Amino acid sequence: MDKTHNSKAQMEIGKKLYDAICRFDKNEEAREEYYQIMNKEIEIHGRKQTVREQVLRIYAMLFCDDLDMKEGASAGPDEVEATADRLYIGTAGFDPDHWYRMKYHFPVIDEDNYDRFAALVLSDLKAGPLHEAVVNDGDMLLVGDINPLLLTEKERASQQFRKIDFV
Repeated sequence: MDKTHNSKAQMEIGKKLYDAICRFDKNEEAREEYYQIMNKEIEIHGRKQTVREQVLRIYAMLFCDDLDMKEGASAGPDEVEATADRLYIGTAGFDPDHWYRMKYHFPVIDEDNYDRFAALVLSDLKAGPLHEAVVNDGDMLLVGDINPLLLTEKERASQQFRKIDFV
């Protein structure tokens, strides 16, 4: 992606979006702020799209590369749900400190919130505590194998990880 054009989307995928998502369930103002940011229209390569569309495209590029999607496609509810359990903070583990989805209280990922989860991951990498952990502690977001919950103990111990750094 062209850095000049991509920076327009990345400006929106930041601390303000991260904070709005974290407060989304607690107050109406945060929900309004979230929808305002996600529905904001930006222009990239002469094509207008919303921040939501850009978030889902970036999420697909970073996390859905092994799901047989067309190049440049956006992640949908099925793709986000299929990849959410693969994301770990720092080290693999199924406790709230390491399992990204569990730490941020997304027990269900569906048509109503898949875009919010994708935006949370990207805005956290860009401007949230995960960004700070990358910079200060070297704890990156790790992407494990598909369906780690279904892996045996031996398979979990030998799964392959990719580090994701959006800094």
